[in-house]
Amino acid sequence: MDDHEREHAEVEVGAERLEAFSDAVIAVIITILALGLRPPRGVTWVAVRAEIPSLFIYLLAFVFIAIYWNNHHHLLRATHRISSAVMWMNMLLLFWLSLIPMVTEWLRDAYHEPLPAASFGVIALAAGGSYNLLVRAIIRANGRGSLVGQAIASDRKGNLSLVLYAAGVGLAFVSVWIAYALYAIVAVIWLIPDRRLSRGPVTD
Repeated sequence: MDDHEREHAEVEVGAERLEAFSDAVIAVIITILALGLRPPRGVTWVAVRAEIPSLFIYLLAFVFIAIYWNNHHHLLRATHRISSAVMWMNMLLLFWLSLIPMVTEWLRDAYHEPLPAASFGVIALAAGGSYNLLVRAIIRANGRGSLVGQAIASDRKGNLSLVLYAAGVGLAFVSVWIAYALYAIVAVIWLIPDRRLSRGPVTD
């Protein structure tokens, strides 16, 4: 068996099972995240105000996971062939996403401390890098002429997100609020739907 035949043998047609598995894992992650919510410790506006930072952290984490689920859905719907590399890169992405409930719980009680704030950025940066590796693995399995290969000719949006997350990690030790602002900016950027895969080949 030559290299071409070996590569072809390692590729499976269809990404439905991978998408279904990933959706189930992300659903569990969101469930765990929601179970960490706590009601105000009292029935006054003072008690409610005390929980606002925790609610903001929860919202940031929820939007973060939702953005990945949305883009992951469109990515796999545009994928016709998967390989072992695609499956492992997908597992790597899910690993980093699975850490979000843990770091969110840490941030709820220590949102004003730099290390927890920076840790959220580290996980976000690692998840972003893993998603990029997943995209590259899909392009290798499907070819540069595939829908994914042509649609993601470059990834300025994704690269900008990684830069902002990295900046947030470093600046968390200067001001946690700057770090949170940078994380929120990334969320706002991705809240605008990324239609590259549904529109076809583009260069953005």
